Amino acid sequence: MGNEQKKAAAKNTKIRDNGAKLIFDDPILCAEFLRGYVEIDLLKNVQPENIEDISERFLSMWQEGRDSDSVKKIHLPENDLFLIAIVEHQSNVCYDMAFKMLRYMVLVLTDYETEQEKLHAGITKTKDFKYPPILPIVYYEGTSRWTAVRNFHERVHLSDVLGKYIPNFEYLVVPLTSYTNQQLIEKNDELSLLMLINKLRNSSDFAELQDIPPEYFENLSDNTPEYLLRVISKIITVFLSRLNVPKAEIGDFTEKIERREFTMLFDSFEAYDVQETRRISRAEGAKFHLVKLICKKMKKNMAANEIAELFEEDENEVQQIYDVAIRYAPDYDINKITEEVMNQSSQNI
Repeated sequence: MGNEQKKAAAKNTKIRDNGAKLIFDDPILCAEFLRGYVEIDLLKNVQPENIEDISERFLSMWQEGRDSDSVKKIHLPENDLFLIAIVEHQSNVCYDMAFKMLRYMVLVLTDYETEQEKLHAGITKTKDFKYPPILPIVYYEGTSRWTAVRNFHERVHLSDVLGKYIPNFEYLVVPLTSYTNQQLIEKNDELSLLMLINKLRNSSDFAELQDIPPEYFENLSDNTPEYLLRVISKIITVFLSRLNVPKAEIGDFTEKIERREFTMLFDSFEAYDVQETRRISRAEGAKFHLVKLICKKMKKNMAANEIAELFEEDENEVQQIYDVAIRYAPDYDINKITEEVMNQSSQNI
């Protein structure tokens, strides 16, 4: 991977991290995630007010200094107990995730032990002292299947021999792309809209979202709190920027969200990739220049192979242009020749 590709990959990872941080920082979106996507009965009735964010305690300890990962203290409804959820955001498969989670769990439990000692000196040494349960979760946005081992036990040599003496736990994976658009629409909540847009891998995929039923948008318009509309706009701005959608298009899209015009979201929304458009424009310019040079030599009765050798161009490419241009002789309309050559090239991709 070249330096430019590495920079682009790092930029995309940072963009995804920012989007994930905004999602899990918000109590409503986090509650929707735990209720609707984690599939653990104990969390089915979790509300925003049950969630306490304690991530800041661990920012300096996260690997690579990432702040998109979250630690939530979840007070269980109708229960005096709580559990702690570690939500690790990933865009790529991480084969060391089982050990990372073990390390995070030890950090969180050590913090809990220290906190309890400050409240009640010596309590952690008593017979009845217990630690809170920790639920390790990976929110995975990658397109390939998650193939990393989920149980730490399987990452240790001789675990089949030493059995119960090796730490034995699994982390839970919530893979974004495992949900179909229809499944997300049936969730009928704010997070599902964000996940629908986050699933997009290029701007042309927006066509798939134009058939969302109006009642889905009506529910969002009627029930989404004002502040959350602004949060959703920020998150969608992050996601659309990743797709290189022009700022003006993004602004128009997010303004409709903040004005609760959900049913009009995809009206006249082209969502074209501005960088791809620039790349195509440069390619067309280069092709136009080459066509012009070839046509000049054709007027002097030079053959395709001679022109290719003269300009040190690929002979097949020159022959393709030559075959098109000869039909426009003797005037050689450069614009029409270029357009036809570009169309042929796009059909052959």
